[in-house]
Formats: sequence, structure tokens, C-alpha cells
Amino acid sequence: MTWLRFTADHDHRAPAFTIAYKAGWVGNVPHDIADAAVAAGKAVRMRKASKDAEPVAELVEEADMTEGNGG
Repeated sequence: MTWLRFTADHDHRAPAFTIAYKAGWVGNVPHDIADAAVAAGKAVRMRKASKDAEPVAELVEEADMTEGNGG
């Protein structure tokens, strides 16, 4: 499971059901849904420092901002 904050509405569609994630919602979602939402630009990954801590946005590593890697 991965912590995400949705920046835009995102619908995860499976053959038997659809899960609608609303913009602004923060929570734990399965990795495949997280990967799809982040790739679509509709969510940002979050991280918790400890079990009881509030989730905070992960920092984008400089390597990801170089030419050819999204930057």
C-alpha cells in the first residue's frame, strides 16, 4: 500500500467495479492504483515518518528532474 494525496479526481476502473478518488483525499491505496494515478498526474506520493505521524509529500529527487527523466 502507498500513501497518496489526490490532486484531481481519479477513477480506478476494474472489470466488476469502479473506485472514485476525489481531489484532496489523502489515504493508503494499492501500489498499482498509486502508480496509475501518479503517472496520470492526478496524485502525489506521501510518506509517514512514523505510524502516528501525518503523511507529508515526498520530495522529488534531483535525478528525476534531469533531462529525459521528467524534467
